[in-house]
Amino acid sequence: MRQVGADPHRTAQRAATLVLAGAIGAAAAFVLRFNPTDRVADPTGPCLWHALTGINGPSCGGTRMFYYLLHGDLVDAARHHLAALVAVPFLLYAGVRWAGIAWLGRELPALRLSPRVYWAYGVAFVLYSTVLRNLPWPPFTWFDIPNLTP
Repeated sequence: MRQVGADPHRTAQRAATLVLAGAIGAAAAFVLRFNPTDRVADPTGPCLWHALTGINGPSCGGTRMFYYLLHGDLVDAARHHLAALVAVPFLLYAGVRWAGIAWLGRELPALRLSPRVYWAYGVAFVLYSTVLRNLPWPPFTWFDIPNLTP
């Protein structure tokens, strides 16, 4: 970890980290209050993509993945949105790195991934979430996200 010099925008960075932490906390509270895995309609309604197209899309299963992740159930979290779950450790590291800079003035090493890795992940995310999860034969049927809202 290296020491970061004084930054005139540090107060704004600290506020932004608090806003992000608050948003994540609010999302967690919402998901814990309105269980997305039951068949009770939530205030946000069904997945818009699924409602419009009848197939799974990029956001389908994300809320349920977050719910299972909060409960420590990695298998069901992976079943509901594997591609998003793969990104979670990288996003957590980026958030901790950013908060460390803003609050402690310390910088963790940056992830040094090739732009090809980001492109490959983006392509894999779209392919998985819009094509593979909609294939009607095993093992892809395991990733199918049914629309639970009545």
